[in-house]
Amino acid sequence: MKVNPKQIESVTALAGPKRYEHFVKVIADWEEVWGLYKDGWALASTDDGQQVFPLWPAKEYADLCAKKEWSGYEPESFSLEDFMNELLPNLKNDGVLPGIFYTPSDNGVTPSVDQLLADLNEELENY
Repeated sequence: MKVNPKQIESVTALAGPKRYEHFVKVIADWEEVWGLYKDGWALASTDDGQQVFPLWPAKEYADLCAKKEWSGYEPESFSLEDFMNELLPNLKNDGVLPGIFYTPSDNGVTPSVDQLLADLNEELENY
């Protein structure tokens, strides 16, 4: 699924919590999640130094962030099933937070893995 430039502009202008809601709805609908990859996944960190795994609901949004420290990284997708059953449990075990929907000008929201799974499961009940 492609995201048009007008939608990219309006969604990236939303505040972090609204982008988080959009992320949950879109990945439940499209059943894929995006990260940035180059010899390993792109990582960030919180102000207090906790590792964060940045995630996006579509390739176009991830692509916007493949700059500066993530220059040369390419958007890579994984299925919603792999995300929920493999990646999120691995992040939780490793003490890494999911970083939901970074933009070039704003850090993402960093819910706990449990909170993200609960929100996703709640959204998936609508399908």
